[in-house]
Amino acid sequence: MNPSEFIMRLTTAAVASSKATGIPASITIAQAALESAWGESGLARNGNNLFGIKADSLWRGQTLTMNTKEFIKGQWVVVPALWRKYPSWQASLDDHTAFLKRNPRYKACFACASAPAFARALAQAGYATDPAYADKVIDVMKQHNLMALDGGAA
Repeated sequence: MNPSEFIMRLTTAAVASSKATGIPASITIAQAALESAWGESGLARNGNNLFGIKADSLWRGQTLTMNTKEFIKGQWVVVPALWRKYPSWQASLDDHTAFLKRNPRYKACFACASAPAFARALAQAGYATDPAYADKVIDVMKQHNLMALDGGAA
């Protein structure tokens, strides 16, 4: 799927979620784009998992096992991981919202005044092991003018 189609497919749900939760729509779409390779990753295709959320011991839904790249001790390594599997993209988006809202380590994100600050707080809280994660999310937001969905927040 090309970026424009992907963005159009997620915009309504991301904006509605943003109004209800305070998670910028630009963050939701940029993270989904980055984590799912614009909906084309194996995890997105096989599990409707757009955000790379792993299945921990609290997860009661379906799962699938797939390899992932993690940045560990200064280098990239491929490791198997257990992932959450969803019936739809909407279910993935809803769970992403709930995951961020209920996990205390992401509390600082919700005090951020801009989407880039939210991205940096997400990375600082450990959303991904990639040391360049925040920059990558922000780059996607800027390249595709996603912050316009946040009411002009820059």
